[in-house]
Amino acid sequence: MITKDELLNYATSKFTQFGSKHVTLDELANDLGISKKTIYTYFKTKEDLVVASITCLLDAYAEDINRLINSNGKDPILCVILIYQRGFEYLKYFKPSFLFGLEKYYPKAFLLFNDFIKDLANNRISPLLKEAQKNGNIKPDVNIDLLIKIYFFRVDNLLFKDNNLFESYSKETLLKHFVIFNLCGVITNNYTNEFIEI
Repeated sequence: MITKDELLNYATSKFTQFGSKHVTLDELANDLGISKKTIYTYFKTKEDLVVASITCLLDAYAEDINRLINSNGKDPILCVILIYQRGFEYLKYFKPSFLFGLEKYYPKAFLLFNDFIKDLANNRISPLLKEAQKNGNIKPDVNIDLLIKIYFFRVDNLLFKDNNLFESYSKETLLKHFVIFNLCGVITNNYTNEFIEI
């Protein structure tokens, strides 16, 4: 019999590829060679499965963020770049319909995603950029809170606005244009890292 984790991993993969609204529990059961009843032994409703899928994705990304900060904590600007680089690796596999479907059909899951994005901007990225400013690596007249609102909050909305930018551009190109070039405008002349060269 399939385990809950196996079911969750498969469902997460299908939801992000095709959109949670477009993937039925019958399809999941058929693909996995199980009965729909087996799915209901682990999850009461499809929304519960979608919420668990989002939670699984966000928990994995949060672990990556913690690891990146712990490994590169002495350079907060590099941490910000690496956090978004890793985030783009996750988002690359999302179809726009996945996120739009969450908002429209699965409000609990969308709320989890939205709260995570707010937390990322306000409690991860903002403190890192403020630390970089305190260290003299970001110009003193830069309003970090405004910078976050303009460039680093809800990047997913821009990536998937009218179409999926990942279909037209590489992750590296998107990282440069969404993150690195914006940081280049606010860093001081004495700062450099492997992504930013003077």
